[in-house]
Amino acid sequence: MKLKPKFITLEGIDGAGKSTHINFIKKYFIDKELNYLFTREPGGTLLGEKLREILLHDEMKPETESLLMFAARNEHVYEIIKPNLNKGINVISDRFTDATYAYQSGGKNVKASKITILKDWVHKDLQPDLTILFDLPIEVSLSRLKTNGNLDKFEKEKAGFHKKIRDSYLALAKKESQRFRIINSDQNINTTEKEIYLILDKLFL
Repeated sequence: MKLKPKFITLEGIDGAGKSTHINFIKKYFIDKELNYLFTREPGGTLLGEKLREILLHDEMKPETESLLMFAARNEHVYEIIKPNLNKGINVISDRFTDATYAYQSGGKNVKASKITILKDWVHKDLQPDLTILFDLPIEVSLSRLKTNGNLDKFEKEKAGFHKKIRDSYLALAKKESQRFRIINSDQNINTTEKEIYLILDKLFL
């Protein structure tokens, strides 16, 4: 029986190591001979990538930031995510709406109810089948970010901001434990990859 395509999202605070494991995740899909598309937020479309540059580098009101995130997401959902799922292709996105709850609500105090209104408007009928949350202590995250010379405006924020992001993510994972899988990103890379493999295997097998 042909498997229903899955929508998988990757989340975590800055420096949590999502980018480090992307190639391993791609290799999983290749080895299992599963069709897949890898994408990211903000971005994923031509307009989304233009909005990404504005969102990551220009200062603005948190509410404006939230609206622009969902403007980019609307294009992403209807141009990339849904069309590919409808064609039987698994979609893996580096960040999705959980990031808006974590960063704009948790980090910048936009009311979660406002974000929920936008979520229901843009993708009420679309929810990730699996969200992998890469988690690690704030001090480790900040230490990793120091080695990166080209930081965006979120990565430049102080420790207190990053702590609020992490707390928000963990609260989301607790609230939606059926969908979230938390991975300790402050461990040996081989151990992390084994955990990812088992999580994906459970979803597909």
